[in-house]
Amino acid sequence: MLRLHLALAAGLIASIGAASGQDVSVAVGERMAIVGGCHDCHTVGYGETGGKIDPAAALKGNPVGYGGPWGVNYAKNLRLTASTKTEDDWVTFLQTFQAGPPMPWYNVHKFTEAEMRSLYQYIKSLGEPGEATPPDVPPGGKVTTPYVDLGTPIMPKG
Repeated sequence: MLRLHLALAAGLIASIGAASGQDVSVAVGERMAIVGGCHDCHTVGYGETGGKIDPAAALKGNPVGYGGPWGVNYAKNLRLTASTKTEDDWVTFLQTFQAGPPMPWYNVHKFTEAEMRSLYQYIKSLGEPGEATPPDVPPGGKVTTPYVDLGTPIMPKG
């Protein structure tokens, strides 16, 4: 009976490992870009189309900024960022980078190495990198593009 339980436990552990997304592929990278929320900000029109990915715009960044007490930040062109890195450099970058709000960089640090490599392969598969997004603007700096104000909470009356 103990051998049966050990065999079942070993099988369960093996199946969990196989299902944990450890394969490295463009398909896994595409899924990570979707469930990781990359397209939400880094692909213009993604939210407005109910999650349809326009290959011409996918992960090229957004010229509409996100403003708050930190200034105005822009969702960067991930194709351009990936184009300047090897796959190993990309993994190191994703494990260590920090960014201003609203980018949840700390969530990206939790990706597995296989997920990071898959994301790189997906981004590289999208084609030409395109142009850089506008540079971030510090608090009080001159903003020349549209931006969404995320920094002023509106409190209920009463």
